[in-house]
This record gives sequence, structure tokens and C-alpha cells, in this order.
Amino acid sequence: MSPRSLFEKLWQSHLVQQLEGGAALLAIDRIFLHERTGSVALKSLAAAGRKIADPSRVFCTMDHIVDTFPGRGDETRMPGGSAFILETRAAARAAGIHLFDVRDPLQGIVHVISPELGIVLPGATVVCPDSHTCTQGALGALAWGIGSTEAEHALATGTLRVTRPKTMRVRFEGQRPAGVTAKDFALALIARYGSAGGNGYAVEFAGSAVRALDIEARLTLCNMATEFSAMTGLIAPDEHTFEYLRGRDFAPEGATWDHAVTAWRELSSDVGAHFDMDIEIDVSTLAPMITWGTSPQHAVAIDGVVPEQSASGTGPEAYARALQYMDLAPGTALTSLPIAAAFIGSCTNSRISDLRRAAALLRGRKVASGVRAICVPGSMSVKRQAEAEGLDKIFVEAGFEWRESGCSMCFFAGGESFGARERVVSSTNRNFESRQGPETRTHIASPETVAASAIAGHIADARALQPR
Repeated sequence: MSPRSLFEKLWQSHLVQQLEGGAALLAIDRIFLHERTGSVALKSLAAAGRKIADPSRVFCTMDHIVDTFPGRGDETRMPGGSAFILETRAAARAAGIHLFDVRDPLQGIVHVISPELGIVLPGATVVCPDSHTCTQGALGALAWGIGSTEAEHALATGTLRVTRPKTMRVRFEGQRPAGVTAKDFALALIARYGSAGGNGYAVEFAGSAVRALDIEARLTLCNMATEFSAMTGLIAPDEHTFEYLRGRDFAPEGATWDHAVTAWRELSSDVGAHFDMDIEIDVSTLAPMITWGTSPQHAVAIDGVVPEQSASGTGPEAYARALQYMDLAPGTALTSLPIAAAFIGSCTNSRISDLRRAAALLRGRKVASGVRAICVPGSMSVKRQAEAEGLDKIFVEAGFEWRESGCSMCFFAGGESFGARERVVSSTNRNFESRQGPETRTHIASPETVAASAIAGHIADARALQPR
């Protein structure tokens, strides 16, 4: 047998039937829903008189529009939002699937709780009506976002029609400098090759610098694959992956665990495997990154300036629009920009390791006057762990709001938002126009950069602060 990539192994092991036009019917192992799209798929399925093929493989959480203020219930800041919660709850219970409800101690953002509960496993196919499902590829799964209609098909049949993507390998090599994170890896890649650079590809992240990342950092890296326009991002599982999954709620146990790990050890790209595109990035040359414009590809080093159009990777019209929206001019130093708000959260950077790193910088310091700062843990499990370690007190004493888990202000859906033309530093994944509120100006970066900027009152380089 010729050498195969990790993607090829996952594809072949789930191939039910080859179809015409380069498409195939794939078996789907896990389906995850959330309240913004879950009720649509579940209600449509029921209305058509169809049942879920295997309810034990289907999971649902309340995360996208659920309120994150303490003492929350079914009401939301989004007008009419409670209907999504109530209808999803009723449909999930009627279908007999796993539901992580608003007050469930395991509730959280889908791409945070799926790994932490061991729902996603190496070698599995995982789909969800959410573009950041690729996050879960960090554990060696084939995971991608789908639409509600596709979710309905997957629920009813346990399969999906998928057009096979090309393959790309992105190798991050070298020694990671102090202060550089997986978020910076992703932003550097997207800035260099463009937000459409991964379009039509399944991207495997590899190399010595990726192998050195912990699992939560790998999740951050794969999360940003969709910002690269890739179908998915994935990383070969290794001993770190197995130790991370051991003992998780939905992970195998006993002899089944041993058999699973034996199989998982085969899930890596063979030497000589073909990739349609191969990229290598030397991480030793990287610095913490931050976006200046309205696309993840509009990113520069934290100590950089707004680039000229010729160096921006953006056409003249889009470049001019981004400058106008962000109220910036070429040559402006990013660290000269005052901010009105700081946000730590989202499926990108809301795990316990993210909160620990931010708290290390916030300890004994205060958020600058006039800056609204918010921290939203990615799951209730993360929140409890952070509180057990006293991290919540550090955030609150520094001047951050401490919330319940959920997607929160990662995106604006008619509910809570930041203000018009307010400049926000955010650990989220998208900085599109009005992403965090009507006319809000978002700069995305690592949690460390968000914490340092909140303290300084302007965009700041976290490398200038010593953890306390």
C-alpha cells in the first residue's frame, strides 16, 4: 500500500460509498448540535416523520445565545432568544439525545465540552452546524462544520455526502519564542497566505513546534483553520492526546481503552505521504500577533504598524474599507491605539490554560480606567476549575466581569454587544465588521495580549509584563 496521509486514513476508514463527481458517502460517528441551529434540524426531522438513526451518538448544548450573567435562566439578551432554548430543549428530550442544558454542570461551548468530555476521539468523524467544528481535529478526528439540512441528513442516516478536499500540510518548526502562542501561529499563517489560503483543503498541522504544544493549544490552532477557509484542520494524535483523553466521561474504559489506543497509534501521516500543498513556517521568527483590520488575514506583529496596501495582502477597495471601518491610517503603531473594552472567551481561547496565562499577568494589577473587561469561561467545568484555583478572584480584583460559560460576546446576534465604534481587544476568532456589536472595532489576539491591553488601556505587548 502506498503511503497515506492522516486525512486519507480517516477518509478511507469512513467511506461508505464512492459517488460521482469526486463526492463520497461518509459514515458519521458524532453529531453535535447547539440551540441556535439544533432545534431547526431536530424539528425538521420530526416533521418529516423520520427518527434519529442512533441517538447515543448525538449531543446538544446551549451555548450560542444563552445568557452568561450569574443566575441565568432561559431568558436571553437576544430578542426572542428564549424560544431557541425552549424549542431545542423540547426537541432534544423528545429525540432522546444527550443534552447539556442551561443549568447542567457540564454545559459549555460545544467545541470546548466535546474534547473535555471525551466525546470527540481520535479517528472519529464529527460534524456540527457550526463553522468552528474543525477545532476538534486537534485530537486526530475528522471534524467539520455543516448546515442544518446536512445535520438533518446525518441524524437520520448516520452518513453525509461530502466532496473530497485536497490536502495541505502546514509544518510549524523551530523553538517557540517566549510570549508566542498557538493563536499567534494561526494568525501568522493566515496573514502570510491569506484568509482564503486553505480554501478547498483539509489542513494537517504538523512539525516540531506543533508536537510541543499541549492539547488545549492544539485546539486553538485547529479552531482557526476555518479562518483560513479550510474544510478542516487536524493534528495526528500522540501520547499527549491519549493522556488528555484518559478517564474522560465518554472515553473508552478498561480493555476497550487499550484497544482504542493501539488503533489510535496508527493515525499519523506515513513517511512519503502525498500532500497537494506543503507549507513550512519557522516559529522562532514569530512575535505575538494582533489584527488591525476586518479580516483575520489583517494581522501583524504586536510591535508592528498598520501596513501599506501593497503589503497588506488585501486589494485596494477592501483595504480602504478596512481602514475606514477601523478608523486607522497606514503606519499607525498598533500599541498606540486606546481601547474601550477587552474580552477573553470563545471556543478559541476560553479553556483553563488560557485563563491561567491571562490571570498570571492580571495578578496584582488593575484594568485601566474606562476599560470594560469581561472573561467568559468556555464551560462550566472550566469555570469550576478556575474558581477552585482562585483565578476568578484574580480576574474580579483586577476589574474583569466573571461570567457563566457560553459563546457570549464572541459574536453579536441581536443581544449583548460592545458599543458602536468602540475599539475592543478580543481573544475570539473573527474581527469582521460588527462581529461583536454594530460598528464595533475588534482586534483579535491571544489572551495574554488581551490581559496586557486591558491593564494598559491601549493595545499592549504582554512580553513587557512579568507574571506575578
